[in-house]
Amino acid sequence: MKGLNKVTFIGHAGDAPEVKTLSNQLKVAKLMLATNDSYKDEQGQLHTQTDWHTIIFWRNMADIAEKYIKKGSLLYIEGKLKTRSYEDEHGKKRYITEVIAEEFLLLDKKA
Repeated sequence: MKGLNKVTFIGHAGDAPEVKTLSNQLKVAKLMLATNDSYKDEQGQLHTQTDWHTIIFWRNMADIAEKYIKKGSLLYIEGKLKTRSYEDEHGKKRYITEVIAEEFLLLDKKA
């Protein structure tokens, strides 16, 4: 049986996407997405926890993200998790996990 790597988020853009054009004219956009989770403690007090996720858009999706996503935009994102590694300035191996967007929808209400 084949594996499945799929994640779904609904959250708010922390800022407008950071867009770069690579040397081969390939466009990539990076976005920080905030998701919130709430719970009540034993005293009934509501607590909210915010998690931040790095979302990567490639090619045409990067163009669309650049054009329409703004700070605070409410987004629905489907994608897959990708972990990569790099060496920091001290030679220590570091890992970063990102979401490679495969589909997204703007959920903001129209003005």
